[in-house]
Amino acid sequence: MRLTPSLFAAGLSSLLAAGLSLPLAAAQPITFREHTIATGLRGGYQVVAFDVNRDGRTDLIALASGMTELLWFEAPDWKRHTLATGLQRMINLAACPGMNEIVVAHEFANTPRNSAGVVSVLTPGPDRTQPWSVREIDRLTTSHRLRCAHLDGSRTPVVVNAPLAGAKADAPDYRDHVPLVYYKPGEWKRILINEANEGVVHGIYITPWSDRREEILTASFLGIHRHRLEKNGAWTRVLLAPGDPAPWPRGGASDVAVGRLGKARFLATIEPWHGNQVAVYHGSKDQWTRTVIDTALNDGHTIYTGDFDGDGRDEIVAGYRRAPYGVNLYQATGGAAAPWRKSIISEGSVSAAACAVAVLSAGQRPGLACIGSATANLVWYENLRKQ
Repeated sequence: MRLTPSLFAAGLSSLLAAGLSLPLAAAQPITFREHTIATGLRGGYQVVAFDVNRDGRTDLIALASGMTELLWFEAPDWKRHTLATGLQRMINLAACPGMNEIVVAHEFANTPRNSAGVVSVLTPGPDRTQPWSVREIDRLTTSHRLRCAHLDGSRTPVVVNAPLAGAKADAPDYRDHVPLVYYKPGEWKRILINEANEGVVHGIYITPWSDRREEILTASFLGIHRHRLEKNGAWTRVLLAPGDPAPWPRGGASDVAVGRLGKARFLATIEPWHGNQVAVYHGSKDQWTRTVIDTALNDGHTIYTGDFDGDGRDEIVAGYRRAPYGVNLYQATGGAAAPWRKSIISEGSVSAAACAVAVLSAGQRPGLACIGSATANLVWYENLRKQ
């Protein structure tokens, strides 16, 4: 039988639907075009893709820890606006679709005794392009990672707050338990999930796991854990993987993301804390096998997954903050345990503290927006693949 293009496409779709490995030839190079959106963002730390003014276009919010202004850049021309003022040592924010407010963590320090961990709610006025009002709702030492989640499977989002360390922790061991909490919009009262994590909790990731309810993955000195709100209202916590096996405080995981190769799920991590390794975990349910695919990051600080070429298999993006600093892309050449092909999206342009995967140009595949700490800039990497 002759293999026609339509038969090949049908066979490819069947392989992807089954979650099976594909050969290297299926993973074609992905190219990006670099656009500098902003400079002078002192201590650039987080970028969030969000439709701030609700005009149907995805804007970019740029959080810089060395500034007291929270800025956003309006698509498609990236006009600069001030979202809020008077915010000292900002570290993270959560902007949730379907929620009117934005939540910001500020007054942060790595040393817990010096970190007030203020959490504030920003509320827009009639004109969403004008500065929003700021109202403090909580103080939780080293409040560090804020994320939107639908923990009960409903359409109503909550905001999860994962502090960096416990209130009694000291460097370098950071020996203390770390609370994990969330807030319901409108009530804005702290609700405790657990205090089971220990050491440094640097990364969290929100994802559906076994049903429509989203769960929380945490990356800490103890490894990667899954936190789930059960239907009876109780929380369960499951260890997925211990991360880098080096002894405390040099082991565990720093950041985590979830991707898919067809139907097969994988985990991608940076290890250890602010580490040099990119690791991939493959398996099923709560049994995962670790494969290190890169050991050359210098202060690895952000990891994401996304299907940038539309082949049904997610790629991995990892950014690092120290020289030569930059952003790498990893493409699967088979299953998660197979070799991953590394390419460089950027080197020397952005000391990537954080990136966001988003479609920022109509008709394109998802691209990247990355914010630099040492480079103090916001850069958009436009994916040149068409949809």
